[in-house]
Amino acid sequence: MQNDIAPNSNEPRTALLQDRLNPSSSEEMFASFAHDIEAVRSEFAEKVGDKDARYIRKLIRIHRFLDWGGRLSMVLGFLHPLFWVVGVLSLATAKILDNMEIGHNIMHGQYDWMNDPNINSRTFEWDNMADANSWKRYHNHEHHTYTNIIGKDRDFGYGLLRMSDDTRWKRKNIWQFFTYLNLSFWFEWGVAYHELAGERIFVGKRKKASKLHITREQLKRAFFSKAGKQLFKDYLFFPLISGPMFLAVLLGNFIANILRNIWTSTIIFCGHFTEDVYTFKMSECENESRGRWFYRQILGSSNLEGSRWFYILTGHLSHQIEHHLFPDIPAHHYVAMAPKIRAICDRYHVPYNSDSFWKQYAGVLMRIIRYSFPTTRKTNSLAKLSQ
Repeated sequence: MQNDIAPNSNEPRTALLQDRLNPSSSEEMFASFAHDIEAVRSEFAEKVGDKDARYIRKLIRIHRFLDWGGRLSMVLGFLHPLFWVVGVLSLATAKILDNMEIGHNIMHGQYDWMNDPNINSRTFEWDNMADANSWKRYHNHEHHTYTNIIGKDRDFGYGLLRMSDDTRWKRKNIWQFFTYLNLSFWFEWGVAYHELAGERIFVGKRKKASKLHITREQLKRAFFSKAGKQLFKDYLFFPLISGPMFLAVLLGNFIANILRNIWTSTIIFCGHFTEDVYTFKMSECENESRGRWFYRQILGSSNLEGSRWFYILTGHLSHQIEHHLFPDIPAHHYVAMAPKIRAICDRYHVPYNSDSFWKQYAGVLMRIIRYSFPTTRKTNSLAKLSQ
């Protein structure tokens, strides 16, 4: 390898980034970069085994205890209001665990090797409005393959928010901060409707070319079936069996779902939309090598720093960089993987975006507000890094 592209050279921190933009640049740098990243994956893939199985089963037991304990505690609210408050918080925590550390990670196939029919990406269904199969189609494949490529990754802004100069400004964007708040409040519905919106099932002109692997009718039936089951469970069945506590349980279930929605949306936004994440054009990613793909995943993600329980409650999406690099590795390994990935990024002069929750969340809010208005300067695009 030539000295002028060596990963430990004294070139500016944008050295690898400039190399990425140069069509005639050697793939040697990115091959070496990919080799180092893959070495980290291999190291931790070899560790996956019984300890991971015990971990996820323990989390499922904790989830069930919080779920049923919370629902029972709400019913006991007639004894003292504190029981109801504890019940709501317990149920909200159970829903967060189910959505993040359990459901999200199981549906990424992180535990398929266990051959447990109840802990398997093909059969698992989570406790929110979104149909699992729909989510896996647009998230596991589309988002994780085309991360932050404008026009390919529908998760970038969710079709509602302008988050970069790559998207043309519209008058409605002036109000997008309130759109964001509304999306956070009803986030499970946004996730449930996301694929249907992309396929213009209910609103908009029907797409001429669709890559949907099921019929439009099947997609609609799956949406209404899952949403109907969730509505029945939380807003009819459990309130009804609570007798005179019907309204209290109904309200408690509603609040628990809203708390889960706000938490999950906030964590996801912090992993994808901080001020320091970058966007990409499809032309920049054509014939992309493995090293360049790793590189894009790192530049398009942000990490959060906190305690062990904070990491668990985020589903270890606190380590979004590692998740985008290794979506099928059990997520609780990301904490140990992070220092190794960060060291590789330092060697190759690749920015590694990690900071406290509050600083990253402030960056998210600033990005939403900045792009609410017309902008004329390219910000956080790959092209800017070459300047």
